[in-house]
Amino acid sequence: MDYSKITSPAFVLDEKLLRQNLELIDSIQKKAEIEIILAFKGFAMWSAFPLVRQYLSGATASSLNEARLCFEEMKTRAHVYSPVYFESEFDELMNYTSHIVFNSFSQFERFYTKTKNAGHKISCGIRVNPEYSDVGTDLYNPSAAGSRLGVGSNEFPDELPEGIEGIHFHVLCESDSYSLEEVLKNFEARFAKYLHQVKWVNMGGGHLMTKAGYNHDHLVEILEKFKSKYNVKVILEPGSAIAWETGVLISSVQDIVEHKGIKTAILDVSFTAHMPDTLEMPYRPKIIGATEPNEKSKHLYRLGGVSCLAGDYMESYDFGHELMIGEKIVFLDMIHYTMVKTTMFNGVNHPTIAIWRENGELEIIREFGYDDFKSRLS
Repeated sequence: MDYSKITSPAFVLDEKLLRQNLELIDSIQKKAEIEIILAFKGFAMWSAFPLVRQYLSGATASSLNEARLCFEEMKTRAHVYSPVYFESEFDELMNYTSHIVFNSFSQFERFYTKTKNAGHKISCGIRVNPEYSDVGTDLYNPSAAGSRLGVGSNEFPDELPEGIEGIHFHVLCESDSYSLEEVLKNFEARFAKYLHQVKWVNMGGGHLMTKAGYNHDHLVEILEKFKSKYNVKVILEPGSAIAWETGVLISSVQDIVEHKGIKTAILDVSFTAHMPDTLEMPYRPKIIGATEPNEKSKHLYRLGGVSCLAGDYMESYDFGHELMIGEKIVFLDMIHYTMVKTTMFNGVNHPTIAIWRENGELEIIREFGYDDFKSRLS
């Protein structure tokens, strides 16, 4: 990718890197004889769906809008889960849906009859809480005490209601196969007696199988063992893994200010509006040409976002040279869980969306302006 040819600010997907991820994921689903589907909550850049469809046959949605996007752009009906469904939306939602997972038995009882009259087959499931997760940040931990996501074993009936064909859990976040193995131990300890009553088990997302060092053979092994034991179809719906390390957010320095010895390079992007996970998770993004500061660092700069939020910044990086106004700052791995969570807070414009094609050409997919901001508030 030639950054000199790209005007900031811009999210740029590298098509070649996305294909490499999809090829790896496809090889895993074939070896394990499972189904891996795209999770829109992690990656919903539908301009890339023609490539995604070459490797993945389905997708998971968490709202009417995502389900419709799946139907229109992934060209298939969605696997849908939501904490609640709305009476006013449910009939339309069913048009775009092949699987519906309910968060509670009361929601299942309220809507199940409708699914039988949808005009096409809808397979219904229930989300469970295995009551175990190694996710350290409660904001991202569905198994935290008092979680509203999924039914706990103590709240389960002795027999599954007629019409429940699948069980779903989702308790991982950028995790490895050994984390899944521990989750399955807890899942089976609480729900094994129901597993012979269902047709499929959806093990949710958080399987970071495209990260360097992930043990793919171990993943295939535990999935094959689980399938054989319970004679069920297994579905995974990774979010981050699809677009992991497949693109960047390109910004540029607009000003440099200093207060009490702290230099801040103010950029044309915002952490709160364009990279919210850096503040919520929180995590520290990697930047091309920048390193962590040490006692010998001489060129330290905080990076300030363009919004007026006081906390819209990252603590200092060492750039090894004096930054100049107009200099490009390239944030790595900014495609998954970024565009799907961006806002136009403060009227801050959304970065351009682009794809660096495999033939070395840059394609501008979308540019944003005043009408995009205004239309959200009318």
